[in-house]
Order: sequence, then C-alpha cells, then structure tokens
Amino acid sequence: MNFYAVIIGTEILNGRRQDKHFEFVKNELSKYGHELFASFIIKDNKELIMKTYRMILEDEKSVIFSFGGIGSTPDDLTREIAAEVFTNMHTVRHIQFYNDIIKRFEDKAFPHRIKMADIPQNANLLFNPINNMSGFSLENRFFFVPGFPSMSHPMIHDVIKTYFSKSIQKYRKTLLAHASEESIITLMQKLPGTIELSCLPLFVDGEAQVELSLQGSDRELLLEQFKLFTDFFTQRDIYYKLI
Repeated sequence: MNFYAVIIGTEILNGRRQDKHFEFVKNELSKYGHELFASFIIKDNKELIMKTYRMILEDEKSVIFSFGGIGSTPDDLTREIAAEVFTNMHTVRHIQFYNDIIKRFEDKAFPHRIKMADIPQNANLLFNPINNMSGFSLENRFFFVPGFPSMSHPMIHDVIKTYFSKSIQKYRKTLLAHASEESIITLMQKLPGTIELSCLPLFVDGEAQVELSLQGSDRELLLEQFKLFTDFFTQRDIYYKLI
C-alpha cells in the first residue's frame, strides 16, 4: 500500500501552530516496516483539499490518513469534500454519531455541533477516546480524524494496528564514496524496480562525494545489487566506507 498523510490546517502554514502529525505517522508506520509514500500540509481551501484527495484516490494502492477539518465551524470542509470525492454523493446523517453528540452536548448540540454527524454515506466511525466525537473511515483505506493530536493520534494508532500491522521486513545498505554521483548514474539506472534508491551528492572540502543507500525486502537481491556499486569503486580504486 502507498500511505499518504494529508494535514489540513492554515494555522500550520502561517506558523501559528507546529505540525505534530508527520513524525507521528512516520513512526507508527515504521513499527510494522511501512513508510509514508507522501505527506501534504495544505490550507483549509476547498479546491485544494478536493484536488489533493482526487490525486490520492487515483492511486489504486493508496491509504490516506487525513487530519483536520471535521468539526462544525465554517472552515471545517473535510466531511463534505470527502463525501463528494470518495463516494460521489452528499453527506448523510449518521444516527449513532448524532446520538453521541446529543448525549454529550444536549441542547448545545444545536444548531452547529450536530452537523459533525453529517458524514459520507457508508462511512464507519472511528472512536475518539478524548470526547467520543468520532472520526470516520471509508473502505478501511481512507481515514479522517480531527486535527488535535491528543485525539487523532490514538485513533490513527488503532487504525494502523488494526489494518496494517502485518510487518514487512526491509533491508538497507548504505555507503559513502569519494566520487561524484555522475559516475554511478549508469549503475543506478539498472536497479530493479523493487530496490528503493536514495542518492545524496555532497561536497566536502571542495571534493565531490556521494552517499548511496539501497533498500528492499529481498535481502539477497539487495546485497547483489549493492555489490555492483562496491565492486565499481574497488575496481577504480575509489575510497568508500559503509555507513
């Protein structure tokens, strides 16, 4: 699966709040050998949110963790946009959520808080351990939670543990060589698609260096491909070290 984090919050982009979601999701996924495919921090803007969701939906392997925008204020746009993008329908009132809101707020649930119960059709509730004001999910792939870390992080922790806890063992080999990245581009181009490549060019005291890192789930294939690079440097008497 390709895991996406969408962090919605104008207050993060203008500096009034610091993002705490990216590191959290990255670390939770890493417990099971997963990595984020992409992460976005975007404004509370309807067109931008819709375009971001549509782009992710086009990826047949996508899983989305969306933070923010599911409250009852005018800038909370996620519920309606998620319904349009992921179901092609309007929101519907979720009876259990409706009752939960009334139970907590009684008369103060109206006229605004009660709107939080209007979520996409066929959505499942995600339990909020702080105040029982739920998030929701669609198809066990698209997950929408509040922007408050104290609420959303326990919810996403449970989601990942429930649906994506099958551990994937990955292996990594990394080296630092006293060479330019240009010298090994041909080798990099021949890497199988199952091998993830990271190449970082460096300049130390005016000398070109390159940090090369390969990662994959097939250990033997990874070692075989990594050896092509170490052999390349050895044959040309280029200094390198494993890191």
